[in-house]
Amino acid sequence: MQQASISEFFEKNKHFLGFDTLQRSIITAVKESVDNSLDACEEARYLPTIEIEIHKVPGKSDELLMISQDNGPGIPPDAITRVFGSLLFGSRFHTIRQTRGQQGIGITGVVMYSQLTTGKHTHVISKVEEEATAVHLNIGLDTKKNKAISSNRKREHWFNAEGELIPHGVRVEARMKAKYQRGKQSVYQYLRMTSIVNPHASISFRVFDEGGAVIDGGDWPRVTDVLPTPVKEIRPHPHGLEIGSLQRFLRESDERKMTSFLRRNFSGVSMRAARDILARAEIDEARRPTTVKAEEAQGLLAAFRQVRILPPPTDCLSPIEDLLIKKGLSKAIDSRFVSTLTRSPSVASGNPFQVEVGLIFGIDMPDDGPVEVLRFANRVPLMYQQGGCLLTKAIESVDWKKYGLDHPGGRGIPKGPAAILIHLASTNVQFTREAKEGVYDKEDVSGGYRLALQEVGRGLRSHKRKSKQREKAKEKFELVNVILPAISEKVSAILGREEPPLAPVISNIMNAVFLEETTEWDPTEKVTRCSFQMFNYTPRPRQYALLATWPEREGIEIVDESREGKREAKGLRKWKMDTLPPGENVTVSFALDGLTKGDWTEFEVFFRGAGDIIGATKLDEKLLEEIRRDEEAGIERQDLLSTEGDEEFSMGEPDEVAPDADGNSADGTSAVVQSPDEESRADGGADAETAQREASEVTGQSNLNDWRVGE
Repeated sequence: MQQASISEFFEKNKHFLGFDTLQRSIITAVKESVDNSLDACEEARYLPTIEIEIHKVPGKSDELLMISQDNGPGIPPDAITRVFGSLLFGSRFHTIRQTRGQQGIGITGVVMYSQLTTGKHTHVISKVEEEATAVHLNIGLDTKKNKAISSNRKREHWFNAEGELIPHGVRVEARMKAKYQRGKQSVYQYLRMTSIVNPHASISFRVFDEGGAVIDGGDWPRVTDVLPTPVKEIRPHPHGLEIGSLQRFLRESDERKMTSFLRRNFSGVSMRAARDILARAEIDEARRPTTVKAEEAQGLLAAFRQVRILPPPTDCLSPIEDLLIKKGLSKAIDSRFVSTLTRSPSVASGNPFQVEVGLIFGIDMPDDGPVEVLRFANRVPLMYQQGGCLLTKAIESVDWKKYGLDHPGGRGIPKGPAAILIHLASTNVQFTREAKEGVYDKEDVSGGYRLALQEVGRGLRSHKRKSKQREKAKEKFELVNVILPAISEKVSAILGREEPPLAPVISNIMNAVFLEETTEWDPTEKVTRCSFQMFNYTPRPRQYALLATWPEREGIEIVDESREGKREAKGLRKWKMDTLPPGENVTVSFALDGLTKGDWTEFEVFFRGAGDIIGATKLDEKLLEEIRRDEEAGIERQDLLSTEGDEEFSMGEPDEVAPDADGNSADGTSAVVQSPDEESRADGGADAETAQREASEVTGQSNLNDWRVGE
């Protein structure tokens, strides 16, 4: 029998790689090229500039020439043929960290598909900065040997369209059988989605007809100069192991003792944990790993589940982060409201992962159609298999009718002028197929999505409710201010009397406290200026404590406060207001330093005190106390300060009983949080990284992401 090579297998099963239709083939080719460019630029710490061109081949209705060019570091000359001409040649296959590509199939699959459908080789130009000239060559694939076939190799200077030398980068030209089309599943949509989750990238796109005229395209300039945080490779975690992998680790180990084998090959295993694991598995600490038998490996695997092992470090992940998600969404979609959330990292089956979601309420989007679903895994758009994807099911699990979107029967995708973004950052994304089109449904990670989606939903509901309240108040206020002065003028003229002051009368009719907030970018001082103004349109004095959300994190600080505020909890600042007489108003202003233009475009205001405020939300004291306790304990509670009530505000209602302006509760008590006793350890030789993380877990010290206070 003759053994088939991996290249021959994929040659006969090209649909596994996403080349199953002519329309999908061009999307797959562009996707693999762009993924490689983004990864290369980010690893070299270059801000990516990517140009994509699609040319219709004259006389061939079903053939296209795809050209992709980037400003990355280039590929060293001796590695070009391996990168483009060997399937499963990937530097990331054995690494545990967040990456777009991993298997080493992508761009070689494009070379193979091009050769298979047109008989043409792929032309590649690569320029590294250290060398004076660029390498130009044609690359094909010997599918029997899984090896590149190169031809016409030469070295020449590489110039751009303006005649300037290109210092570094890669250009790929691949001719293939494919068809270009617009729509939800198109190259245009893929690049648009890519620009949203890669706001640091500048992407341009052009489509040319047979005569060379531009017939389609788009430009998505970068909106930030902040590159994603570099990710670090981590060791595998015992909770994510299977018996075959464990046996391979044992067989290939050079360690002399089982304790050193466990501590140096796996993350989260301290000396104490290693000894406990070996004791439960009844394996001598001094045994050589290579002598462990199959049944003993099974016992070792069982012991992993019985012993307390620290979770793996999460610096292997690089989330987009909520402020940049807002920027990315806003540059692609005109919006009235944007809410985003980046949850703290979690671990499932030993694999770190992080959930990010965003909801944008659009302007030029259809009211009666399904919301636009934007799915991503490790910053890569997922264009197909929406129905069977975990990310879609998470969206469908939320009752969106509660949050102001039409959701017939509470099933499926909601309707409305909105888009929902959902992103999974993980070291081990389980895709439904090799083409990476959908995420496999796993119960142990789905809960985080639901909580995050509910949180941005509450933000939308709060926005819509406040908008409705303000519209009603504005309509009533304008009506009163037009009619009353006219009546007063005519009656005073008839009676021959002086016009009375109207402010007290207007306050009696309005009987409401009104608040308006504004944010604007100050280009001179390079700060985001925020302010809110409160009007007392009631017949008696009012006193409140006002609180506002802000992006509290390293590098961002509050400056230029009009009155001194106080930190109430993470991301929440309080100002105690003086008594506000009827008919008067007060303004609180502050600035945020450390942001760039467009990072922070709106904030939410909450209040303590008796009576409602149009444009602000009453603070839930019990939930705030839980936030404080969990913050001290190092536990993330991002959804606590949002209640589920949907009450409509009506002006002129009696005042409600509420805490006073200082926020004292009814019984005057305050919760006292005690830190757990530090666990005594006898690890002895535990490495510094594990010891530090173990101490952090015990004392409950961790970085919390910013939280949004809802209604």
